[in-house]
Amino acid sequence: MLVNETKERTWHGHVKLADSFFKRFRGLMLVRNVNYAMVFVLPAETKANASIHMFFMLSDIDVIWLDSARRVVDFKTARKWRFYAPKEPAKYIIEGPVGLIKTLDVEEGDLISWTPSEEKERAVPVKVSLPDGLSFEKGTNGMALTESVREVKVKGN
Repeated sequence: MLVNETKERTWHGHVKLADSFFKRFRGLMLVRNVNYAMVFVLPAETKANASIHMFFMLSDIDVIWLDSARRVVDFKTARKWRFYAPKEPAKYIIEGPVGLIKTLDVEEGDLISWTPSEEKERAVPVKVSLPDGLSFEKGTNGMALTESVREVKVKGN
C-alpha cells in the first residue's frame, strides 16, 4: 500500500521493496504487465544514484522520486527505452503502473509512505514421526502441511 499523507490518498496495490543491490539492479526490467509498485531504497541521496533507465522495459511506468524525508522531489510517466534523472537528489524511488501518480494525486513536496506487502513462505510437506497422542486432523501417514504449531492437536483434549 502506498499513501500520499499530504492529500490522504491511498493506492491499495501490492508493494515490493528493492533494498539490495540485486533487487535494485533487476527492478522491473522484463516485467510484462506491471501491476505492483516497487520502492527502491538507494544507498545514498544523490541525483546520480537516483537516475533510472528504461532499457529492456516492456511497458511504461509511473516513477516518483523522494528525498530522505520521503518528500516528493520529482515524478513522471517514464517511457520505454529512455533515461531519466530527478530534478533534485533522491533517496527513494517508487516505480509502478501508469496511473499511480494520478491515483495518489502526487505533487512536489507531498509526503509519501508505504507498507510492503507480506510475502508468505510456501508450506512444504514434511514427513515426521509423531509421538503417541499427537495427530494432524487432515494429515495421513505422518505427512502434514502446517504453517504453525497452532494447527497441531493433542488427542483426548
